Amino acid sequence: MRDLVVLGLGSNRGDARRDSRRIILDAIDALGEVLSELRRASLYETEPMYVTDQERFINTAVAGFYSGSARELLDKIHEIEGRFGRDRSRERRFGERCLDIDILLFADLRVKEPDMEIPHPRLTERRFALEPLLELLPEAAEPATGKSYRSFCDALAEQGVKRLSEGA
Repeated sequence: MRDLVVLGLGSNRGDARRDSRRIILDAIDALGEVLSELRRASLYETEPMYVTDQERFINTAVAGFYSGSARELLDKIHEIEGRFGRDRSRERRFGERCLDIDILLFADLRVKEPDMEIPHPRLTERRFALEPLLELLPEAAEPATGKSYRSFCDALAEQGVKRLSEGA
């Protein structure tokens, strides 16, 4: 069985070889090995939320089909983040990161575990996640209530989100 999943990606700290934009694009290539029929939204430059004394982020979302469990996908995501230098033990919460990949949606699945919540628990308050998600799935709705993600997005302030490029 293949399930449609949407992942959110963000980066605001490059490394010696790549800036945040390159990290995001390279991570999308890596996710192409995990998800079939991968599509990506535009790239966005966004103001940081929660912890504001850091650089702006590059964000996007990808959608594709996955044939395993949500837990297996989370493990693959963590492995990809690690390849790009992410070390969760050395980060401050909501702080700088070379690569962050979140499971935004996994079909209509609802999960609430200590280390995994689907849909993402802060999705409806984050324009930087909703705008790219809605590019890919304009009719998407919150699984528990059926409320459209468009209505959540429209109710949010601008939040310093600026589209940089078209999706593919």
